[in-house]
Amino acid sequence: MVQRIYIDTSIVGGYFDEEFKETTIMLFQRLENREVKFVVSDLLDLELINAPSYVKELLFKFPPDFFERVELTAEALILADTYIDEKVVGKTSIVDCRHIALATIHKVDVLASWNFKHIVNLDKIKGYNSVNLRLGYSMIEIRSPKDLVNYEDE
Repeated sequence: MVQRIYIDTSIVGGYFDEEFKETTIMLFQRLENREVKFVVSDLLDLELINAPSYVKELLFKFPPDFFERVELTAEALILADTYIDEKVVGKTSIVDCRHIALATIHKVDVLASWNFKHIVNLDKIKGYNSVNLRLGYSMIEIRSPKDLVNYEDE
């Protein structure tokens, strides 16, 4: 079965960032090889509106069936607000919370991000999952692309 990976905006930007480029490209190679399917949201589309054109156009280089599209719903907004209300993160991280809520509600295999402050952070992950479990949702697996690519044996 193909792994469903929810990607946030940092993954798209990471494709062009010197620090994250190599690993991000390896993750996209998994997409090209159809080993994974990226789950993308309308929230991602909104965040990319002001990005440089080469960043915005990256996802268009792949056929639409490489992606599963999800929409921001009232349920996701409520769950994201609950993460804030429970002080998992501050109010300024509401967009990050919405990504996590979408990934949780759509039961992805993993959420991939390069955001180590508010998303790929063990204490924050525990907080998100505490809320999820209390509200009857599944736990969410959150990883950086470093954990999602295959490294060749040296």
